[in-house]
Amino acid sequence: MNKYFINRQSGIRQSVINKFLMVVCFALAIIFISKTTTTNVYADTYTQQFQDNTTTLSGRSVESNMYLTKMDYWDVKKVTFNFNFQVSQLASRDSSDITVSLNGVKFYSFRPSKKMGVQTKAINIPVKLLGKSNKLQIDGQVISYDRSNNYQLAQTPANWLTVEKSSNVNFDYDLKDADVSIKSFYDHFLGQDTISTAHSRIATANDPTADELTASMIALAGESRVVTNVNDQIPVVKMDNMNVAVGDYIMIISKYDHLAKKFKDQFDKNDLNDHGVIKTFYDNGKHYLIVTANSGSILKRAARFIANAELMKETATDTEKITDKTATSSASLHSGDVKTLTSTTDKITGVGHRENNYLISLPNDRTNADGSEVHLKFRYSKNLNFKRSLVTVKVNDTILGSKKLSSVRANGDTLNLKVPRGLNLGNSFTVNVAFDLEMKDQKTSDNSQTPWAEIDKNSKMFVQSKRSNDLLFTNYPTIFINNETYDNIAVVAPRNLSNDDFKTLTNVFNLIGNFSKSNTGNIQFYSKIPSKNVLKNKNVIVIGTPKNNSMIKKLNPKLYFKYSKNFNRIVSNEKLSIEQNYGKTIGTAQLLRSPYNDKRGMMVITGANDNAVYLASTQINFQSNIQQYSGDGIVVDANNTHHGYRFKKNKAIDESLTTKQLISNNTQLIIYLIIALVIILMIGIAVFLVMRKQGLMNGGNKNGN
Repeated sequence: MNKYFINRQSGIRQSVINKFLMVVCFALAIIFISKTTTTNVYADTYTQQFQDNTTTLSGRSVESNMYLTKMDYWDVKKVTFNFNFQVSQLASRDSSDITVSLNGVKFYSFRPSKKMGVQTKAINIPVKLLGKSNKLQIDGQVISYDRSNNYQLAQTPANWLTVEKSSNVNFDYDLKDADVSIKSFYDHFLGQDTISTAHSRIATANDPTADELTASMIALAGESRVVTNVNDQIPVVKMDNMNVAVGDYIMIISKYDHLAKKFKDQFDKNDLNDHGVIKTFYDNGKHYLIVTANSGSILKRAARFIANAELMKETATDTEKITDKTATSSASLHSGDVKTLTSTTDKITGVGHRENNYLISLPNDRTNADGSEVHLKFRYSKNLNFKRSLVTVKVNDTILGSKKLSSVRANGDTLNLKVPRGLNLGNSFTVNVAFDLEMKDQKTSDNSQTPWAEIDKNSKMFVQSKRSNDLLFTNYPTIFINNETYDNIAVVAPRNLSNDDFKTLTNVFNLIGNFSKSNTGNIQFYSKIPSKNVLKNKNVIVIGTPKNNSMIKKLNPKLYFKYSKNFNRIVSNEKLSIEQNYGKTIGTAQLLRSPYNDKRGMMVITGANDNAVYLASTQINFQSNIQQYSGDGIVVDANNTHHGYRFKKNKAIDESLTTKQLISNNTQLIIYLIIALVIILMIGIAVFLVMRKQGLMNGGNKNGN
């Protein structure tokens, strides 16, 4: 018998079937890969650091709030809260507990481990609870015990929980590519992940005109206003240095004649004679927003459109035409001197110490003045131990006062407190409302929703404010801001800008934009020394070296850190001894009283070379950096060693304003002094009259004898 026929299977041979299956699988794989490539959706991760510093919460019941943001273009798959914390060494690990909630919904509770020191807990946050803006709340019960294992329910300093600033949230998500609309590009361009990974840039002409530089800085200032990344920024670069990669989002701001050919091809030059254009253009995974015009004035107006977040988020088309009549101004964010603490009634539940914090912001060019008050309206439950329950109000770390709760006023209580005179709060501060809620039978209570207290939405703070008047870095950049926008800034910069010069300009206008709440201010660039009229009436920023900016040479006698006779190094002064080679490498930022107007300030950022100038600007780019300095001079070297110095004896920008404020702040004392002088004068007159009368009487007696 033929064995071939015995072993042969009926139908098609196995080898043919295998080959057919391989072909089918290969074809399906190609289709799947093609589909994935077409949709351009891919997995990614982003770790969002909380902006708070390490904080310690004291009391048996503790609470802390953190805030996180989800980008609209994230398809979130997993969210992990990496909680780093410490609890008191005396805390009972068997009775103390911590509960985590998101947007008011509790989802995880645990007890601290028995180890001492910093603990880490990775907690999965339910994705379904996630919104765009989110409040993550930590509630804890920290209970200590004695050697007899008797738990101390009384509040003591030993009941504490420290939340480490290293705590963060990690997002795992699929990233959705931008569509061709301007608003979609804008969302990606300003995304936290896009900026932190350096995928966002602003590019301008390689040899930019003054108008192109102005437009670029207006755009940068507008984006810095809304960027939430604390220590990240969007760099401004030359078009030759864009270094575009797949996934990048590049905003190009340039006159039409200075555009590269592939960008010019997107427009007809003749169509730009009476208007500018903002247009998206995507090329093989590289995303561009082209902002262009033939006219410098229209280009700057287009930049103001870019700097208006509301307009950008509303533009659903891929092209926007800009004329000299297009409305581009940002809406004013100023809300007057009456600040509402909360827009909705805030409810607090649970036994123990409970707090709510309210951020109060003033225009960045103003600070608080004497006469501010807090008016608190609130309610609370009637099952409290009113001998031990109270409400306390603080501003930052200063206690304004407390009030004992009462059953009579439980359905509607008020507390009016004045901010102490002379308390400096700056233009941003926190009002803290703390309730200590104790119950008579709290040991046996099993209801976590009582006791409770509510802070009424009609609670307000009346804030007296004044314009900041210090010509120091404690008041920078607000000295260049007025009515919530940059105030007539004149920038004197080198004619030919290097890459380091662009980095310097990015640092300067990143912080100025961060403090500006509107896009209506004026910025103008000059490559030569401006007229005396400009220098007198504008806030001047001078950037460069003595070799590339003649303004530096002219100002040298007025500088705190001066140059040598040949202008190749910075020399020693009364504050700092500088070795000659060291003087060639350091950069300085200096706040001067303007030589052209003694009621204005002038900032000079300079060094012997472009890199030294850039080094000086690294200390005035973020709020976290500028807060280190309280003087009017900063020195930075190549090793990032930086120091601040104070040279001015009188720190006031306008000295006459200081005199007026001194009188205003001491009105009551002046009245008392005047009354005292009047009394002394009256006593003196009375003594004189008595002595005169006595003298006449004595004289009369002598004549009578």
